[in-house]
Amino acid sequence: MIVLSDVYHKYANRVHSLKGVNLSMRDGEFAFLIGPSGAGKSTILKVLTGEERVTSGRVSVNGFNLVSLKKKELPYFRRSIGIVFQDLRLMENKTVYENVAFAMEVTGARGADIKKRVPYLIALVGLSKKMHRSALDLSGGEQQRVAIARALVNNPRMIIADEPTGNLDPDRSLEIMILLEKINALGTTVLVITHEKALVDHFNKRVISLDSGKVVSDEQGGYYSYEELEY
Repeated sequence: MIVLSDVYHKYANRVHSLKGVNLSMRDGEFAFLIGPSGAGKSTILKVLTGEERVTSGRVSVNGFNLVSLKKKELPYFRRSIGIVFQDLRLMENKTVYENVAFAMEVTGARGADIKKRVPYLIALVGLSKKMHRSALDLSGGEQQRVAIARALVNNPRMIIADEPTGNLDPDRSLEIMILLEKINALGTTVLVITHEKALVDHFNKRVISLDSGKVVSDEQGGYYSYEELEY
């Protein structure tokens, strides 16, 4: 569950990136977070992952109070979320299996658990036949699927996908969104940060719109709550 209550955030240059944001997501929900450049989407991402502390307000994610979270608690918190980065951050010199397995290895997972879970996740994203191929040999859409599998390795309660279809053609973009929808149907909360209007319009999901550091619309279905908000 996500709760942001009266959240303000100000960077060192004294520019407010968030101005009184109130936002919540229930466990198992799927939502899009949209807004023009500079709206505060990246700051929301950093706040939700514990990379940035808010200037004021309350932030709770998966039962963790991120305002008072201690440094030693951060690794445990981050295991409760999976992040699909915009730049993927795959290890190109490793196979699909090795990329996904590495995310478990760094948490100290047992070898037997890795051997059981990694093939399951690779099958979930539809890449079983390419499990032992190098990440370099994959298409952009396939690499994105590896990134999603890696985000799922620690069985997180929530997936945050940052522009997961930004470098893909429309058909591959639709495939990735359908995969995220499938993962959500299995019980994982999904928040997708995107600017792709056509994709958001295709799915009848909750759409949270940011502009100038404020939530300007929050409703089910559609892309814009009003036509003035443009990119």
